[in-house]
Amino acid sequence: MSSSDVARIVQEVLRTVTHGEPDITALAGSLTELGLDAGTIGDIVARARRDRAEVARLRRREQELTALFSSARDLAEVRDIDALLARLVARAHEMMGTDVTYLSEFDPTTRDLHVRKTMGSVTPQFQDLHVPAGTGLASRVADTRSAQWVPRYSEYVEGTHEHTIDDAVFAEGIISILGVPMLSDGTVLGVLFAATRQEHRFTPEEIALLSALADHASVVLQTANILAQLRESQDRTRGALEKLTAHLEARDRSSAVHQELVDAVLSGGGFTQVAGTLAAALDRRVTIIDSESFPIATSAAAGQEQVTMSLSPEVRGAISLSRASGHCRSVENNRSVEVVAAVTAGELYFGALLLTPGGVDLGPVEQRTIERAAQVAALLALQQRAVTDAYRRERGELIADLLDTSPERRRDMEQRARSHRLTLSELNTVLLVEVPPARRASAERAAAGFLGDDGLVGEHTAAIAVIGAAADPMVLANDLRTHLIGALGAPVLVVAPPRADSPDELPRLFRTAQQTVRLLAGLGIDNRAVATDAYAPYTVLFGANPEGLQSFLDLTIGPVVDYDARHGTDLLTTLRMFVRHEASPTKTARALNYHTNTILQRLDRLKALLGEDWRRDEHLFRISLATRLDELRSVSRQ
Repeated sequence: MSSSDVARIVQEVLRTVTHGEPDITALAGSLTELGLDAGTIGDIVARARRDRAEVARLRRREQELTALFSSARDLAEVRDIDALLARLVARAHEMMGTDVTYLSEFDPTTRDLHVRKTMGSVTPQFQDLHVPAGTGLASRVADTRSAQWVPRYSEYVEGTHEHTIDDAVFAEGIISILGVPMLSDGTVLGVLFAATRQEHRFTPEEIALLSALADHASVVLQTANILAQLRESQDRTRGALEKLTAHLEARDRSSAVHQELVDAVLSGGGFTQVAGTLAAALDRRVTIIDSESFPIATSAAAGQEQVTMSLSPEVRGAISLSRASGHCRSVENNRSVEVVAAVTAGELYFGALLLTPGGVDLGPVEQRTIERAAQVAALLALQQRAVTDAYRRERGELIADLLDTSPERRRDMEQRARSHRLTLSELNTVLLVEVPPARRASAERAAAGFLGDDGLVGEHTAAIAVIGAAADPMVLANDLRTHLIGALGAPVLVVAPPRADSPDELPRLFRTAQQTVRLLAGLGIDNRAVATDAYAPYTVLFGANPEGLQSFLDLTIGPVVDYDARHGTDLLTTLRMFVRHEASPTKTARALNYHTNTILQRLDRLKALLGEDWRRDEHLFRISLATRLDELRSVSRQ
């Protein structure tokens, strides 16, 4: 045999080991040509088989390492989990050489599997396949955590079939299926499948290759999930840091605003400065109202359009809630007022802050800023109340001394009046204001605001005394009453004595006003401006005993009043006109536009009611007095 033949046979042996061609049988024939005995040929053939298996193992290992390196590069380059899974499935599809390759993700809560990525699939039904727990080959792989395969899926009997899964598999034309679990520390992440559209028996080498790819996919998927968790944690941390930074910035702004508010109090600033500071910080208009809902300060600039604050039931309800809780409250269904904060100090209520909608969101820090502003406003109110109370006490003492006749109390009166910017000699008018006790304090404040620096207002002997200078006391009385009715919304009685020639007459005039008030109380008059002169004769008679006034009226003209009430007549008017016209029937008839005989008939009826001697001087005087008092009372009730 020539050397070329030997070289040819050696090359065949090498190709058989490295490429599997020619096969072992052909190789044995070629070795026979060398004249080798059968034992030697058997040894060479066995060695060739082992070497060929080792070469196949090394090639498979090379493929696995290539897949591992590719997966590592994907992990370093790609951050999208879906993109990673798509690459892994595509690589498995290429290396396995099967018709369909797909990956199902495992849900540890329901133990269901969902097809997430496919390669080679042609039907939407299969690409979105859902495998319930305990059904199909996929569930068996997940439950056993081991590779499972079937040459013909239609003949698969180890697991439970489900018609939706079977329909999807048959629609895809799949015959043979191999599934291997994707595990991470014993936890099932999913199942990697390789399937063919013709019957195929998967070799151990193919199962090992797909399992290696599944392991690689598990590592990549687990790492990707960890990276996603880290990124999510980083995002949460960044978000928390941003929130903390924003909170600290808002808190710093709130502290700065609070310092400005405190400085406003310390520097003598008033409610207007508080409203302006809060408005600038929160980019909205602020109005401060007092306890009676009257605006006392606003942040609106001079000449700027004022915003009308509507104290609707919703606003009042929110203020009540703020008073109870000590926190600011939002107002629902109101376009003018968004937030309110009650101004309180313990049980004392001074008013509220009203804030319009604005450009700054009111978070917890901003709400706390509003509440701090309300506290500062309460401090201002307490400060002003202390000053007002001190001034009120001093003013009350001056009024009490002016209305007292004791010489000891009237010393240094000129100097004390000057301390209130008043000239003692010009004080020629004293008014007495009578209101219900519950409204006395409010009436005093309203009267003081009306009079200003032109006089003195204070409570004296359970009434409000007003001392000032006026050309006509009744004009001042009417104007003051009109103002008080607008402020209080309640009946107001103002009694005006005549002008005093000197301040020494003020005590006497005030006592006259008190007597008139008592008389008016007996008449039921509580809502007029009256001059004491108009009631002087009656005050002399009944001022000391106003309670006996009604008894006098009942005894004198009571029968006439009762008769009119029972019969629907008007004898009382005839009686009034009779005494007013000098007890003359003729003049009375003329005044009432009646015939004299009609008046005579009515006078006879009056005689039957009042007695035979009712027209005698003493009796007629009493009747005249009673009819006049009753007429005054009737006028006040109209």
